[in-house]
Order: sequence, then C-alpha cells, then structure tokens
Amino acid sequence: MIRAIIIDDEQHCINRLSGLLIEHCKDSIHLMDVFASVEKGIIGIKKLQPDLIFLDVMIKDKTGFDLLKELDEINFAIIFTTAFEKFALQAIKFSAIDYLLKPIDESDLKLSVEKLKHKLTKGDTSAKLDVLFNNMQSTSKRICVPDINGLFFLNVSDIIRCQSDVNYTHIYLKDKQKLTVAKTLKEFEEMLVEYNFFRVHNSNLITLSHIKNYVKGKGGYVVMIDGAEIEVSTRRKDDFLKRLMEM
Repeated sequence: MIRAIIIDDEQHCINRLSGLLIEHCKDSIHLMDVFASVEKGIIGIKKLQPDLIFLDVMIKDKTGFDLLKELDEINFAIIFTTAFEKFALQAIKFSAIDYLLKPIDESDLKLSVEKLKHKLTKGDTSAKLDVLFNNMQSTSKRICVPDINGLFFLNVSDIIRCQSDVNYTHIYLKDKQKLTVAKTLKEFEEMLVEYNFFRVHNSNLITLSHIKNYVKGKGGYVVMIDGAEIEVSTRRKDDFLKRLMEM
C-alpha cells in the first residue's frame, strides 16, 4: 500500500482528488492526510514520512517548488497537480516527474497510480528535481539535461540543433560536442520553443540564430553554422520562412 498525502490550498481540488483516490485507488493508495500550506506540508512530510505526495504547483503565495527546496532530503515520489500548461508544466514533463492537470481526470489519475505502482522510485527523485529546478529558471537561458553519466548544464545559445533518434535526441553544440540524451525531440521542442528554436522537420529542431543560409526548393534546406544541411519539410516551409522574416 502506497502511503500518500495531498498538499493543496484549494478545497474543491482536494475534494476531487481525495474522492477519486477513495473511489478508484483504495486498494493501492492510503491517503494519510491533507495539508493546505507549504509550512504545514513540510511538517506533515517530516512527521508522516509518506511514499507519495500529490503536490500542487501554486499553494497560496508560494509554490510546491518552494516546499521541496526547504527539505533536506527528498525520499518520496511526487505527482504534481497543476492548472499550468506553459513553462512550469514543460519543465515538469522534461524532468520526467509525473503530473496531473486540473481538473483531475479519473483515467489520468489511474494511469499515474499504475505507473507509480510498477516503478515507485525514490532513489532517482533528487536527480529529477535537479533537472526540474534548473529548467524552471526560464530567464537564465540555461537548461539542464540528463545523460547516463550525470547532468549537463548548457547555455541555450550554444545549441546549434537537436536531431531525433527514436526515443533519444542528439544535441549538437557550437564547440562541436555532441550529446545524446534519453529524451524525445518533442520534449526538447517544448522546452526550447521560447528560445528561438524551430522544428523544421520531424527529425530536426534548429536554432534560427545559427542558420548560415537557406537554399530554396520544394521545402528547401538550411545550412547551419556547423556546416550541417538540414531539410525543411514542405508542410513547415511557410511557417519557417515567416519566422525567419520576423527575426
């Protein structure tokens, strides 16, 4: 049985989630308690030592991230509950931490709980949070990417292009380094779209500021500053040229 708590300041959201847990997850989730502030949540975590926290992103005038940063040790799984669909959610997704969008859907909750039952990972939570916290700093223009050896901290301006390889992505940098990360290109697209990146093809995401020239054709292709020739798909051509003209 997974021992869980909810930290959320909206009573109707608490009622919704706790009701769904009782109705659909009573055989796998034991809801120990509910806390409506960061301060009470911290006390509850230390006292109850839960296996899982359903953690709201915004809690009164603070955030769930503020709560996590106050803890000396993260030895529990986290499922964020949030109404946010912009950068915060992109960072959560990129860090491979589970989340539920409000209003919480019954099938989404059951899927998250099933995933958690099969893989209740505590040991890698801190690494995932390192990625999350670094990628939450949207104004820094740096991202944190995990690979098998640890974490890489990259200046966004150093990334020339990202190339898909099924469930992996190859990142090509200005210093001619190539990193391979176990993330899909779609995840990088969501993370980097605000930094002047454009997906010119299903397989390629490029930095518009690192284009050397564009060669016309049915879709055409771009030559990047590292000499790579990247095809532009026909269906993306018009949007691509429009973005170029806006630079």
